[in-house]
Amino acid sequence: MTISHQPLPSAHAAAPATASRRSTPYRSVTSEPTWVRRVLIGIVLLFVIVMLILPLITIFSQAFKRGFEVYVAALEDPDAWAAIKLSLLTVAVVVPLNAIFGIAAAWCITKFSFRGKQLLVSLIDVPFSVSPVIAGFMFILLFGAQGWFGPWLQENGIAIIFSWPGIMLGTLFITFPFVARELIPLMQTQGIQEEEAAITLGANGWKLFWQIALPNMKWGLLYGIIICNARALGEFGAVSVVSGHIRGETNTIPLHIEILYNEYQFSAAFAVASILVFVACLTLVLQHWFDRKRREQQHS
Repeated sequence: MTISHQPLPSAHAAAPATASRRSTPYRSVTSEPTWVRRVLIGIVLLFVIVMLILPLITIFSQAFKRGFEVYVAALEDPDAWAAIKLSLLTVAVVVPLNAIFGIAAAWCITKFSFRGKQLLVSLIDVPFSVSPVIAGFMFILLFGAQGWFGPWLQENGIAIIFSWPGIMLGTLFITFPFVARELIPLMQTQGIQEEEAAITLGANGWKLFWQIALPNMKWGLLYGIIICNARALGEFGAVSVVSGHIRGETNTIPLHIEILYNEYQFSAAFAVASILVFVACLTLVLQHWFDRKRREQQHS
């Protein structure tokens, strides 16, 4: 019996096929004609320009319409400065509390198995589905003069509604899901293998958190914090209900803008509003940078 030896195909013979595959022009995953894609892209760009770009340009143009001196004077007004300080104080308290809650909630949900986990996840999303105005009314029903704890608070001289604690609670309620919602999917993707290995090597809880968990979540945490910060500064509905609109005392930046606008002080209103617009633009830049860092960390 003879065995015929057939030569194997050489690399040069296979090269044309490979080259032909590589030279195949890119094809879109959709089958729509080119004009359909261009129309859709044009609609999206038009929507972005009309709904986002033009309003932002209008705010800054109206803020400086009467000159830079008027703009500065509107920001140096005692009531405006009081609103700015109150908003910054609220953010300085609310954002760290949200960061602590977000880390604790994400750690609990992603690292442990327990009964009621899905219920906890659903409860975290409650502020997304409840109107901020309704949230403010809830705090009035709890801490107002006729609320559940109102008589006891009055007897002990504690003021929550129509004062800064009520503003802080309303803002905290509206913003507490933001950090947790950024960390939960991130930590679920990372898994628990590194923590288990560290425990096997003798690491305690604090060392595990500071040297492994926190570096892994830092970009997601910063992403959630910057969004929480912007949302806290711009909160209007809940704060409007619980603040009492006391000028120079319980008005935050959004409430002060509303008062100026209702009094037909348009230049001053747009000047103060430009602060929130600047914060929003800065938030978008940082949000994009943190999101890119987070994706790089996930792929590394």
